[in-house]
Amino acid sequence: MDSVALPLIALIVCVAVFGHEARFSRLDKRLARLERKVDLLLGHLDVAVEDPGTDAVAALARDGKAIEAIKEYRRVTGAGLKEAKDAVDRLQGR
Repeated sequence: MDSVALPLIALIVCVAVFGHEARFSRLDKRLARLERKVDLLLGHLDVAVEDPGTDAVAALARDGKAIEAIKEYRRVTGAGLKEAKDAVDRLQGR
């Protein structure tokens, strides 16, 4: 019985994990779309919103320390690499 139960349990765990990963992927994409829409609305209304901790990021960017600024932006905001790079590029006027 144990020789059948263990593979069955492993299969159930794999299905559950893959199901959750797919769901998280869809939620991440949905969240990214919502964030883009909010950013567009804020831009259209000419409303500037500062992210917390961006003073340190801006200082690093001004000093030409782009990689450190990107790392700090990601640490403070939880953003992905591309979003952080784009934010630092904006701070550097690129």
